[in-house]
Amino acid sequence: MFVLVSEAGLETFGGVHPVVSECEHVGQVTQIQLHRTDFNGSNVEHCQLEVEIPINELSHVQVPIMLMPDDFKAYSKIKVDNHLFNKENMPSHFKFKEYCPLVFRNLRERFGIDDQDFSNSLTRSAPLNSEAQGRSGARFHTSYDKRYVIKTISSEDVAEMHNILKKYHQFIVECHGNTLLPQFLGMYRLTVDGDETYMIVTRNVFSHRLSVYKKYDLKGSTVAREASDKEKAKELPTYKDNDFINDGQKIYIDGENKKMFLEKLRKDVEFLAQLKLMDYSLLVGIHDIERAEQEEVESEDNEGEEEGESDGGVIGTPPDSPSNTLDSTKPLSPGEFDPTIDVYAIKSNDGAPRKEVYFMAVIDILQHYDAKKKAAHAAKTVKHGAGAEISTVNPEQYSKRFYDFITTILS
Repeated sequence: MFVLVSEAGLETFGGVHPVVSECEHVGQVTQIQLHRTDFNGSNVEHCQLEVEIPINELSHVQVPIMLMPDDFKAYSKIKVDNHLFNKENMPSHFKFKEYCPLVFRNLRERFGIDDQDFSNSLTRSAPLNSEAQGRSGARFHTSYDKRYVIKTISSEDVAEMHNILKKYHQFIVECHGNTLLPQFLGMYRLTVDGDETYMIVTRNVFSHRLSVYKKYDLKGSTVAREASDKEKAKELPTYKDNDFINDGQKIYIDGENKKMFLEKLRKDVEFLAQLKLMDYSLLVGIHDIERAEQEEVESEDNEGEEEGESDGGVIGTPPDSPSNTLDSTKPLSPGEFDPTIDVYAIKSNDGAPRKEVYFMAVIDILQHYDAKKKAAHAAKTVKHGAGAEISTVNPEQYSKRFYDFITTILS
């Protein structure tokens, strides 16, 4: 999938496969030897195989009728010894571990995601960097087609994911995948020169084709819940609760969508409270349809001017290039979306002041209400007072306050 090769962060080895000269199974570890190969004189810049190998190996495994308890503890490992092949870009040795492969395969199926499409999205071309940064310095990338988010996580997050995975899977089964919770699609560990990087892949909350011009991270808390000046200086800042309130922002959706959204949210937060999870957020992205239409017109005008000044012909895009694979389905009108792909999208109602599309989902659900959080609650209560709307409260209180706040922003 991708390997940590520089301080700049995660980089993908993508596009062309090496010849695998040796592949043997040692227990649960697959050892692979890579050697220099001539690709018709082409300049091989990347090489991607880690995600494809586990997924392609699983494609030959019969889907079990039901998952067994051991499936929630299982893993597969790949060890790569790279001898000379593309040594400028690839480390000499690295290991790749996929956690609970059959469980995540089952989850992808329940979320309506084809395994081959999933593999293509993650391995056909390099992932895109994101300037966003999560708690504890987590880094984000999106797949080249913008359908999936790859997030670095801590070993504690991996342990928490294992703790909740069985109940999370059961919840997804019971709600038929109809949830605002993150759609967890795969969890991995990459080891390069002894350094371990943990990653989790989820479906992108935002659209792969409708641009978001404003986004908010909402917790239902008002203490220290404003975007910093540093955050506001970004191209697409993440605003917070007080910013949302001060902006006079509302989410304008019709009665039926509001009813369905709140019903899903109620079930989701009740589930999170049962697992003693808290400190999650509602991520809200807003697409302005009229603004996007205007930008498209301006872009087409600029392209027309550039073509008029050019003395050469138009160079066609290769059929397999990323720009041709994003929207292979029928053309969509401005503000339209495919609900099977943009599963978190809701259009604004007819009475909204602006024609918008909202993308809303619950994120960052792996925070357990442990001794550290209890201590933080006590400290913040002393500092701000017992009645202050601090973010660190017990899971039952958090879920109720969170749900009540979200009901007030829907119009």
